[in-house]
Amino acid sequence: MPQDKLIREVVDLTDSSANTIFNMSIEEARKRVLDGDLERVREIDGQFALVAQRDITVRMARSLGMPLRYFIAKREDGPALVASDRIDAIRQWLENEGLGDQFHPSYTRMVPAHYVTEISLVGCPDPNPTYSRYFAPRRESLSQDVADIGHRYIDALDREVGKWLQTLPTDAPIGVCFSGGIDSGSVFLVTYNAMLRAGMNPARLKAFTLSVDRGGDDLKQARQFLDALDLGMFLETIDVPAAALDVTEAIRVIEDYKPLDVEAGTMALALCRGIRERYPDWTHLIDGDGGDENLKDYPIEENPELTIRSVFNNLMLYHEGWGVDSIKHSLTYTGGLSRGCTRTYAPASKYGFEAFSPYKLANVIEVAEAIPFVAITNWQHEQLYKLKGDVVAKGVRAVTGIDMPVFDKRRFQHGAAAHAVLSERFLQTPAAYRHAFNAVFEA
Repeated sequence: MPQDKLIREVVDLTDSSANTIFNMSIEEARKRVLDGDLERVREIDGQFALVAQRDITVRMARSLGMPLRYFIAKREDGPALVASDRIDAIRQWLENEGLGDQFHPSYTRMVPAHYVTEISLVGCPDPNPTYSRYFAPRRESLSQDVADIGHRYIDALDREVGKWLQTLPTDAPIGVCFSGGIDSGSVFLVTYNAMLRAGMNPARLKAFTLSVDRGGDDLKQARQFLDALDLGMFLETIDVPAAALDVTEAIRVIEDYKPLDVEAGTMALALCRGIRERYPDWTHLIDGDGGDENLKDYPIEENPELTIRSVFNNLMLYHEGWGVDSIKHSLTYTGGLSRGCTRTYAPASKYGFEAFSPYKLANVIEVAEAIPFVAITNWQHEQLYKLKGDVVAKGVRAVTGIDMPVFDKRRFQHGAAAHAVLSERFLQTPAAYRHAFNAVFEA
């Protein structure tokens, strides 16, 4: 068949209403992606996952908070690209079209956050995609003044939260996924303060905390955090039995096997399920996911692949992994939080929530990447681990006037309940997680 008669089909299964864009319409944002003007794509403010086509060219782009996957199927009369936020949705479409024998989860691809991904549908074989970065924050450009850094960082968070609040119905209740840690704590306080500043009713706000068997470190920390500020009336506990933490279901929902992401997804799934059972009509959730990545707050010693130099010397390493031009273990996924965003996005989506993660937005990350980590820490791990609490607490104080409690991470191990439960059952090694993942997709 002549090349110009090939069917170049693009099937977009994404839900455009899931995008949260503050400064333009979905149509305008999609047009910017289609045009491929990187500066204009960077101007899209919010969280989004967009697919656009012109003739044989398909361009896709996403922010850090929303996943976007695709699969190129082979029809007799030409290629078809199907895009979705989920692997199982792609599989179902292929089966409905009689193309199910082409599917394997490893044949799907994830669009990397912060890039415009371009693919030409020209037939068999289709060329590899090209990636063009649209978000390249300037690194280490701020002073070493931690108070100034904190003010700039939380001010950026505050602006994004304020814009998000303005998009919501005036009477819509708002839930914060809350552990009382630095990230969820700062998001709660910034949201609370922004509502008061805008004349909104703070009674719309709740801090939802997951409790396992009526206990756990998250609940202790959440209570201490809010009680210290005389805000304990906002706390609402979602209690679940340990037996309700279903790792197989979490793997199915987040469509991944990375141990820490599965553990986080397990807890998020239990929390979202509990909120939905109690409040059938609740819609809006906000969380602090992404704060650890922004301030590089992970124990480097526990990862044999990392050193403090690799963390500091690679742009957005925790956000993007080793990058699109590096050899990876799998082409099915991107790296870092670009991959792990499903740990919060997918559980919320499953239970019908519209979730918002302001720490994952480019305008907030841009400030974090400008922090002079090397100059402040002098390559010292302990100085790095201390920095996050200092930056965020000073920033919350500057923006809201509230002295935010900051707890020692060694006292409160967030996610410890999930880790303990999963280890007790059968997932004791990364290989066990991969085996469980394969079993889910072979079923």
